[in-house]
Amino acid sequence: MATARLSTVVLDAHDAQELAAFYVRLLGYEVRAEEPHWVLIGPPPGTEGTALAFETEREYVRPVWPTRNPGDQQMMLHLDIEVDDLEAETARAVAEGAVLADHQPQDDVRVLLDPSGHPFCLWVSG
Repeated sequence: MATARLSTVVLDAHDAQELAAFYVRLLGYEVRAEEPHWVLIGPPPGTEGTALAFETEREYVRPVWPTRNPGDQQMMLHLDIEVDDLEAETARAVAEGAVLADHQPQDDVRVLLDPSGHPFCLWVSG
């Protein structure tokens, strides 16, 4: 049996500090480690959740979602974030700096773009 476990998802960004601050506000996470071009955040002690890290890439290109043209920078992954109240959390995410995506493929999920353009989904269980 493998002993490996996923501990962190790393997202490239134009500004790691800015993107980390957005997700700290959105998720209620805290900064665990920080360097000028890299930030690690995670849930407060005693709570569950996957850590996120952000790395500044000088040549960062915002992804296009949904993909429209061959050659566009494609989304490589997205984060699914479970919430209790889809409308309230969508409004809060927008107030924190997210943008509601033009294309919404499902009624029970909201696709938003973070300040670096990464798509993420808010959804309610059940």
